[in-house]
Amino acid sequence: MSTRNLDKLFRPESIAVIGASNSLNAVGAVVMRNLLEGGFQGPVMPVNPGCRAVAGVLSYPDVERLPVTPELAIICTPPETIPALIDDLGGKGTHAVICLTAGLGRVVDQATGRKVMDLLEEKARALDIRVLGPNCVGALVPGIRLNASFAHVPASPGKIAFVSQSGALCTAVLDWARTHHAGFSHFISLGDSLDVDFGDVIDFLGTDPNTRAILLYIESVRDGRKFVSATRAASRNKPIIVIKSGRGVEGARAAASHTGALAGLDEVYETVIRRAGMLRVYNIGELFSAVETLSRAKPLKGEALAIMTNGGGIGVMAVDDLVQSGGRLAELSEETISALDAVLPANWSRANPVDIVGDAPGARYAAAAEILTRAPEVGALLVMHAPVATASTTEAAQAVIDAAKKASCNLLTSWVGGEAVGPARQMLIRAGVPTYDTPSHAVGAFMHMVNHRRNKQMLMETPPSEPEGFTPDTAAARSIIEKALARSSEMMTEPEAKAVLAAYGIPTVATHIAENPKQAAVHAEKIGFPVVIKILSEDISHKSDVGGVALNLETPGAVEQAAVEMLALVAERNPGARVQGFSVQEMAKRPGAHELIIGVFCDAVFGPVILFGQGGIEVEVVKDSAMALPPLNMNLARDMIGRTRISRLLAGYRSRQAVDMDQLCLALMRVSQLVIDIPEILELDINPLWSDEKGVLALDARIKVEPNAEGAKRLAIRPYPKELEEPFEMRSGRRVLLRPIRPEDEPRHHEFIARLTPQDIRFRFFGSLKRLAHSEMAKLTQIDYDREMAFLATGKDEQGRQETLGVVRAVADANNHTAEYAVVVRSDLKGERLGWKLLTKMIEYCRARGTRVFMGDVLTHNRNMLGMAKAMGFTISPSDEEGIRKVVLELHPQNPKGGG
Repeated sequence: MSTRNLDKLFRPESIAVIGASNSLNAVGAVVMRNLLEGGFQGPVMPVNPGCRAVAGVLSYPDVERLPVTPELAIICTPPETIPALIDDLGGKGTHAVICLTAGLGRVVDQATGRKVMDLLEEKARALDIRVLGPNCVGALVPGIRLNASFAHVPASPGKIAFVSQSGALCTAVLDWARTHHAGFSHFISLGDSLDVDFGDVIDFLGTDPNTRAILLYIESVRDGRKFVSATRAASRNKPIIVIKSGRGVEGARAAASHTGALAGLDEVYETVIRRAGMLRVYNIGELFSAVETLSRAKPLKGEALAIMTNGGGIGVMAVDDLVQSGGRLAELSEETISALDAVLPANWSRANPVDIVGDAPGARYAAAAEILTRAPEVGALLVMHAPVATASTTEAAQAVIDAAKKASCNLLTSWVGGEAVGPARQMLIRAGVPTYDTPSHAVGAFMHMVNHRRNKQMLMETPPSEPEGFTPDTAAARSIIEKALARSSEMMTEPEAKAVLAAYGIPTVATHIAENPKQAAVHAEKIGFPVVIKILSEDISHKSDVGGVALNLETPGAVEQAAVEMLALVAERNPGARVQGFSVQEMAKRPGAHELIIGVFCDAVFGPVILFGQGGIEVEVVKDSAMALPPLNMNLARDMIGRTRISRLLAGYRSRQAVDMDQLCLALMRVSQLVIDIPEILELDINPLWSDEKGVLALDARIKVEPNAEGAKRLAIRPYPKELEEPFEMRSGRRVLLRPIRPEDEPRHHEFIARLTPQDIRFRFFGSLKRLAHSEMAKLTQIDYDREMAFLATGKDEQGRQETLGVVRAVADANNHTAEYAVVVRSDLKGERLGWKLLTKMIEYCRARGTRVFMGDVLTHNRNMLGMAKAMGFTISPSDEEGIRKVVLELHPQNPKGGG
């Protein structure tokens, strides 16, 4: 990921238009007109050897003769001209290009015989030129009067950024925005995303102070990890709202496993959007409605909605929409009802929705709204009004505006009607009170807030530790998989698959292999009756479909007969299948156990995806499943389970006990760890997985494998880097563990900060500090290991409990050029060389990642830190006006691009 030179792309001081034209409808003519009429403040230099001037501006015959180096070049020329133009621009010193030209992937360069698209990518990278496009509409930044596009209308200034892959949608949205008075901080068409893609632009916009929300139109993503990393970082600071096209079944892939058959491409994107804390919407109107709601919204007090209305009918409609959307109606407390009794007529509804009666004056709206917004059981209030002859719509609107100013929770409105409520709606809009044309739209806006809150909470929630300690036998699992690969087999046998699961602590039914019916009977006698036998064939994915499963066999004769009949059925129904024999296992009996499925498949963009749902042979018909990206923790596993219909049954009902949810979550976590540790796993099915109050049991398992050299790189989210753990012995002899921070460390991190002295806190945070809020502590403990790193020193206290003793943290910029660090060690451990060791470990880590510069800010009075920096070879600057000195260490002095 990189934002390098994106300032030249989106904040240029000079522009060259290559292919500028005087032909009325030519792209080069439209670009020149947009730049000049938009009022861009820097020089605009047209390049066209056939014109002395374009749009009244002196033209230049080629790039070389431009009077100044353009920070941005806009290319509007045919594909075959582009490779030479990139060379010329690189030689001139230009570092940003918008390539509007289409068809580069179809045109071959005559000199080299290579596709122009490939040459553009290669030359731009070599010359350090960032490319937006090709095949894009361009970019608009209204705040600096930049319209570097061939869009048919300009964009108005605003605080919303819009980023789209579709050029046609760009122009449609611009048109829509003008009629709805929507403005933009940036309006960016990515086109083919040869270089600059969603990840780069989101990184840039995520730190842009003029952008309060980001809107995305996505058709596809090429770099899954880069996209997820950028969106997870940006969505902590501002809403990201997404339209993802291509929701049809055509996106589903054909696969050998149940899991693969359940996994449609759109469902994977849905999973990614949720995990990254974004909100998904489904049309342009909803997109802008959602951003207006979220950008104005206060943090939700809760997820229960109170509805106040002067008409029962529209109140009932709103409740129907709320329930259908999965929302929750607030249940009013006796205290709230009593308070409303005092201000409302005797015939009010005395329930939610709160019907304040049709003739309600403004004072009644104000009094009821004040009570409901203060009520602890109300997460948000929706106030609705239908016009009546006996009350003023504008008076009611003003009363609600006044109430909204004092409200501690979110207040939404819907003045239902047309001409009669128009003035009231305008009053609400001017006052900044969210208002919607219909009850349905208002409820939809509330659900946007709820869903965004849930997604963001999952992004920042602190997971509990595992209920029990567990160390997988990774070596044993890897050995089994390597044997399967050695015989050039994609599908592991059922016993092999179960052995891999057992190595990761997932209980399985012991399974034996028999080569023929007689051997199957012998194994059955050793196991004890009743037994189950299954056909063993790498060519058969779903054994029950071909008669390859026989249950509850009570005698050796029954086993042998079933095996013979099974061979005949398989030969008839799948004549090409190669049969290796039979698997024989005990007929497990867990009355009342639920049949579930846990699976894994590999998405081409986002890597391994985990699936959970209702299992059994009907799995593909029932289609009750949820997905998640690894790595999983207990919270993420519970959330995944909770998104299925069967979760309500797993919680217990009537005389049926609830399942052991901890063990089910652990099974999901262990499958997650398995696919992290062993990249050769391409697909995995545990179906059925029995689950009840006693725990879980895997009855059948399939694993598909293939050689894989990518390792953890194939994962959309970098997992906990266990390989960076390191033991260390302090001067006193106390042994501690240095390791990367984890989300589960938040409670101990609070304790650690609480034990720091005021001086330690001042040196670390440059001021006094009370207890950090959860949202702030989550940012310190829930890090993206691809972007930043924090190493803890942990050890056991006198009671044997783990405690945090020190921490070093480094955050690199998006280009991995500079990492800024901070380190703090508990005061009672000074002199143990723990700070030195932590800082040395971080320096080595950043150097290995290719970071060029390692730097920090140190208070002048922090002599110990300054002394350590000097001893380590840092350059120390003089103190600034605030008493801060910069300490800088060059990690790769000879690397001008700083890696990354």
